[in-house]
Amino acid sequence: MQLDPKVLMTIKDLPLLAKTVIDGFMNGFNKSKVKGPGLEFSQYRSYQPGDDLRWLDWRMFARSDRYYIRESEVETSISVRFLVDASASMNHDDNGIKKIDYARFLAASLAWLSNLQGDSVGLYVLEDGGLFSLASKPDPQHLQRLLYHLQQVKPSGTFTHPIHYKELFAGDGRKELLVFITDMYQSAGEISRLLDSLSALKHEVIVFHLMGKNELEFDFSGYSTLEDLETGETVDVNVQQAAEYQAKLKAHLEDIRMQLLGKHIYYRMLSTSQPLDEALRDFLVQRNKSKF
Repeated sequence: MQLDPKVLMTIKDLPLLAKTVIDGFMNGFNKSKVKGPGLEFSQYRSYQPGDDLRWLDWRMFARSDRYYIRESEVETSISVRFLVDASASMNHDDNGIKKIDYARFLAASLAWLSNLQGDSVGLYVLEDGGLFSLASKPDPQHLQRLLYHLQQVKPSGTFTHPIHYKELFAGDGRKELLVFITDMYQSAGEISRLLDSLSALKHEVIVFHLMGKNELEFDFSGYSTLEDLETGETVDVNVQQAAEYQAKLKAHLEDIRMQLLGKHIYYRMLSTSQPLDEALRDFLVQRNKSKF
C-alpha cells in the first residue's frame, strides 16, 4: 500500500515520502524467499571464481542451494545519476497523478535507496530546452539537496536541445548507472540522440518510460479534444479509433524497446497508476550489474 502512487500523493514532504517507500519496499523484500541470484542485492551477490571464500554465506547456501558472497564485506558503492525529463508533456494527468509526480516519487525513492547503500547520487533535470545539473556525491546532506531540487521541478517547454552530453556524463572513467525517467515524447529525435550519447559512454543505462493508464487504454471519456502539451496542437477524440490507436501504440512501444535493446540500454515502461515495486527491483538489478 505504501508504494501506491495515489497514497504517495498524500505525502507532501519528499524526504518522508522517499523514506516511506524504501522502508515499505525493504520490509517486503526481506520477508520474501530467495529464489535465485540477485534477490537480496543490498547484502549478497552470487559467488564468482576468484572471490574470497571467507565471505561465503553458508546459511544462504543451505536455504537456496546457491553460493552467495556477503556484499557488506566488499566495496559496493557506485555513482548513480538521475536524469529527469521535465518538458511540458510530463504534465500529463491521469486520475490526479501527473507523470512528473510519478517521476519525482521514483527518483526520490531510488536516490534514498542509493544513499543507503553508500552510492553517490546526482540529479540532471532536462527542462524548457535547458539543463539543471547537480553533481554526484555520496553524503546525506547532498541527498537532501537533491530532494529539494527535485521537489522544485515544474515541467515546461520542450525537451532539452542536444548539448555536450558526452562531456557532461563522461564521469571519472569508472562505470556508472544512469537512470533516465521520461515519457519518451520527442519531436525531432532529441531523446534518441541523448541515449546514443549515453550508450557510447559504456555506462549502464536504465530508461523508465512513463505513460498514463488513460494513454495505454485510450480512456479519455468526457473529452472530445486532446491537446499536445508541448506544441499546443489539438486532435479530436474518436472512440471508434481506439483499436487502431492501441495497435499503433503497441507497435510504437515495441519499436522503442528494440531500439534501446540494440543500444544495450535497459527499458521498462511503467503506468503512472502502477506501484513502484517493479521499478525498484529493476533498479537494483541494473545497479548490481554496474559494479562489475
